[in-house]
Amino acid sequence: MNAFIDKMRRRAARYLDVRPVAVRPTRGILSLSFDDIPVSAWTEAGPILAQHDVKATYYVCGGLSGGRNMDLPQFEVEHLQQLHEAGHEVGCHTYEHVSTLTLTPAELDASLARNAAWVAERLDGYEMQTFAYPFGDCALGSKAVIDTRFLCGRGVRDGVNRVRADRNLLQAVGLESRRLPGYDLEALVEDTAASKGWLIAYGHDVSDAPTPYGCRPEDIDRLIRLARAADLDIQPVAAAWRMATH
Repeated sequence: MNAFIDKMRRRAARYLDVRPVAVRPTRGILSLSFDDIPVSAWTEAGPILAQHDVKATYYVCGGLSGGRNMDLPQFEVEHLQQLHEAGHEVGCHTYEHVSTLTLTPAELDASLARNAAWVAERLDGYEMQTFAYPFGDCALGSKAVIDTRFLCGRGVRDGVNRVRADRNLLQAVGLESRRLPGYDLEALVEDTAASKGWLIAYGHDVSDAPTPYGCRPEDIDRLIRLARAADLDIQPVAAAWRMATH
């Protein structure tokens, strides 16, 4: 029963309290993002991004630092500082890596405040501008909280953001081994270019043998090359938001 109730709550958040924004960039955009920040999301993906001179968004949970998640080692503070110094965006993913379905709005706000303080202390006062929902779970009551703190919130519902989007529940596609076989990446990129849309991709770990939630280095390389061939502008989420909704 709980699983059914949670499914209905996710559906409610998708269709209710929609805070629309026009998405009309001058050309199509791709944003790459990594959630939780397993160590490999930086040590393996970072060099690929640098090779292509691409900046991504890393969604951080302060509470995961130095620990394990999905049985994978998570980032250390030095990794977060390195990716920040390299020019990548740091976004918020709650402090504890917890589903918003389990939190009251006040509890969510407290988690966001704790994460903001944790990041600011380690990145010289840095302020996070965008948010990604852990597990893709968006509770209806969470959208107003996200709206007060961030430019936008990103979910995990498949699709390209174009014409009109919900600013607190943007669509995205998964750079995940469990999802990639179901995508036609060429068609997605071509569609983004033709419609002048905004395609956001998210992933987790990066290795030659990824978890179901991660991808291989060549998957990232391939998507970047496809985007460049289609003349997509590749930008972190906050920068893309400003370009897409100006």
